[in-house]
Amino acid sequence: MKYFIAADHAGIDFKAFVKELFEARGHEVIDLGPNTKDRVDYPDFAAKLCKEVLANDGSKGVLICGSGIGMSMAANKFDGIRAALCHNEYSAKMSREHNDANVLCLGERVSGPGMIESIIDAWDSASFEGGRHEGRVEKINNLLKSCRA
Repeated sequence: MKYFIAADHAGIDFKAFVKELFEARGHEVIDLGPNTKDRVDYPDFAAKLCKEVLANDGSKGVLICGSGIGMSMAANKFDGIRAALCHNEYSAKMSREHNDANVLCLGERVSGPGMIESIIDAWDSASFEGGRHEGRVEKINNLLKSCRA
């Protein structure tokens, strides 16, 4: 699996940690930055990552900021992105199984390394169940289109 990862200045320490976790699971991880703790704007990095996920069929992304909220709000502005802010294993698992999330958002200031590792394990090992969830995910995908009409 190809993963793209990006953060803002408040998520840079966990970005390296999360990248290592995915690489240890045998995944290719493309780091989209930043590489310093200099202040940056999270919407810029959310946009960069979402464009890559949409351009690379079957890939997924991970966005990290202080709380995860800003990244998730920015990412969900992209048609075709289903970004899930997860603070525990259960929400991570359900975001994949029921919502077919293709971007995981994390908050460095609200989750410790042990919880982040558990979230990554749950999210990476889960897959979309389809079935009754397919129609719901399709409705999510169509919401942005209907708002523009």
